[in-house]
Amino acid sequence: MADVVVLAYHASSPTWSSPLSVAPELIADHVAALQRRGYRAVTFGDALRLAEGSERLVCVTFDDGYRSNVSGALPALSAIGAVATIFVPTSFVGSERPLSWPGIEEWLGTPDESELIPAGWNELRRLADAGWEVGSHTVTHPRLTQLDEHRLAVELDASRAEVERQLGRPCLSLAYPYGDYDERVVSAAGAAGYRHACTLPAALEPERPLAWPRIGIYGTDTPFSYRLKVSRSARRVRASAAWDALSAVRSRIQRSGRTGSATG
Repeated sequence: MADVVVLAYHASSPTWSSPLSVAPELIADHVAALQRRGYRAVTFGDALRLAEGSERLVCVTFDDGYRSNVSGALPALSAIGAVATIFVPTSFVGSERPLSWPGIEEWLGTPDESELIPAGWNELRRLADAGWEVGSHTVTHPRLTQLDEHRLAVELDASRAEVERQLGRPCLSLAYPYGDYDERVVSAAGAAGYRHACTLPAALEPERPLAWPRIGIYGTDTPFSYRLKVSRSARRVRASAAWDALSAVRSRIQRSGRTGSATG
């Protein structure tokens, strides 16, 4: 099997202080470090198609479709010969209105609200022409496990169809918003025609084409934490039962600490 490292970023603004944003030069440094170790940068779809081989592959993915991925990440990654995959919630693309859902709403009405503006379809065509993959992040960015069968199908079907209509290219890849999925959602993604879908779990779960785990990279990561996250030994530990046990212990300690602080 290939050694596939799938990295999950969001925005790539050099000035936004949100943990969701990583400076484009730093993203390029992350990828270049892996390239020096023999990893080849490919799109998410290509990575999964090549997963049965013996290559070392790194795939950069961006969730939500922030405009900064076009202005920042595209030139930074192009400079090192790397491509990426961007997952977009189609109801926002080209709207020129800020993205808005739980987790990013705190930036609405602030001087950084413009960081929430998504890319438009012409900008996504520019990415596709540069070798990037444009995948679906549903229509409205809901928690898919909370939807009924009809709404789930609409979110998956309509977003894929809109990407294909706008770009004239197949849309075969999906990122589950919030990393929220279950077996019902996986089955619906397959029925909607997706061949590849990615998650964002706390632990690196078993790799499956429609539930492929990614490594979340954030603005709060240090050089050490990044190297640790992507190291092959750490990835093996995170995929093991030992990691689940360690995470459970850590959660209990954190809950105990919060309780102590509240009562002390």
